[in-house]
Amino acid sequence: MAPMPSHRTPRGPSLPLRSGPPPRASRRPAAPLLVGLALGTVATAAAVVGLVPVTGAGPVTTVLAAAPAAAPAPDDRLPACDTVVGSMTPREGLAQRLMIGVDAADPAGAAEEVAATQPGGIFLGGNATDLLTGQALRRLQASARVPVTVAVDDEGGRVQRVDELDGDLPSAREMAELPPGEVRALAAERGEALAGRGVTMDIAPVVDLGGQPRGAVIGDRSFGEDPAVVTEYALAFARGLDDAGVASVVKHFPGHGRADGDSHAGRVTAPPLDDLRAADLRPYADLVGPGGPLAGGGTAVMVGHLDVPGLTTDLPSSLTPAVYALLRDEIGFDGLVMTDDLGAMDAITETFDLPRAVVAALAAGADMALWSNPDDPEPVLSALEQALSSGELDPAAHSTATARVLRSKGACA
Repeated sequence: MAPMPSHRTPRGPSLPLRSGPPPRASRRPAAPLLVGLALGTVATAAAVVGLVPVTGAGPVTTVLAAAPAAAPAPDDRLPACDTVVGSMTPREGLAQRLMIGVDAADPAGAAEEVAATQPGGIFLGGNATDLLTGQALRRLQASARVPVTVAVDDEGGRVQRVDELDGDLPSAREMAELPPGEVRALAAERGEALAGRGVTMDIAPVVDLGGQPRGAVIGDRSFGEDPAVVTEYALAFARGLDDAGVASVVKHFPGHGRADGDSHAGRVTAPPLDDLRAADLRPYADLVGPGGPLAGGGTAVMVGHLDVPGLTTDLPSSLTPAVYALLRDEIGFDGLVMTDDLGAMDAITETFDLPRAVVAALAAGADMALWSNPDDPEPVLSALEQALSSGELDPAAHSTATARVLRSKGACA
């Protein structure tokens, strides 16, 4: 995600890592699922292999190539995803495709929302840390019948969530001045801190190409202008999170770094598709394409809200089917795909209310729709149920996406 107004303001150079609204009235939780689901953290099993070649891409060398892969998940102990999805009511399956914003200053209200909605994930935005202390997230997980993905966007630099608790993390631009092995170690240390607080997903690293001034919407959040450098350092950061058992998310597909503005403030235009293929898409192909070092594991992809000549027409990328087809068919990514914030970015909210935006995103091909503000999920779920009933959401595609969400958090095999 790009910075929201609630994020910290830009600061000077970072140092290396050191060792809402009131709750709603109670709602009745939905009926239990018919199949028991295994609890646990996401386990990733992709080995570090050679990067997928892309036309014009130079070789990517890294000290990470010989690193051991994480142990494979014990799939034989988990229920089959088809069985689990088939046991769900339409509403239960649709709720799994939502990552809802919760108020991190209100642990009781967040747990109540999880108990009532049973979402696939929650997002902790802003600077409040109540949900990240005192084992509050463990109590929240006890309200869920399926493990909840707990996500933050803790990139370093201007976009951090636990710096007040666990120390400052350098920006991507600063990290790119370090050896990749040190970046992996920093990310692993940060991942251990996040995991210890109950976070299971860090919506990072940014793989947008940089070159903008530090304070621009991407700016120092990027590792650099060279696709090979961005690939190498994003891999180091993602591998560090993986070492700690925290899922990573590469963003903002198909490339926000060279867009002409900030999608928080309105519609923005990225370079044409052919230009993106030559540069901005290369880190995705190298990292999460077939055989890539982050393919087949716990890494997800976030789709941004961009206008791309030659790819999108009247809708931003997050709502455009051709964008998801590009990621699935041309890049070859088969993991979890989520949207950038659909509830607090003007590139979306100037045109769509939240329920309509979520329906459009899931119909276009997103597995999971995210919004950061603690808005009531009930209107969204009602709109999704109607869309599924009418065929606007394809039932087969919905089942596939739901299974992908469940698989991403180790709830089925």
